[in-house]
Amino acid sequence: MASRETSALGVAHTAEIAFEYGDERRARIVEESVRVEVDEIADDRSRATVTRDGRVVSVTVEAADLIALRAGTNTWIRLLEVAERITRTGDRLGDE
Repeated sequence: MASRETSALGVAHTAEIAFEYGDERRARIVEESVRVEVDEIADDRSRATVTRDGRVVSVTVEAADLIALRAGTNTWIRLLEVAERITRTGDRLGDE
């Protein structure tokens, strides 16, 4: 987590969380699942971006204050965890 000042955007704090998956297919599915939430969750105190590089999905949360940074980071971690669970469930159902 880094602190920085970007006065034009009101962003003082940034956190990047990265999740690595066993294969690129699963990473792509998780990334596409959570990316649709980017503009839906942004508010006046925080925003996030979602990127993928191969098997790694990264979420960068930028916030005006530490409380908003913590809340945003927790939200995105939960979203990624739900997407992972759904993907695993889909894989199991596909195997049946």
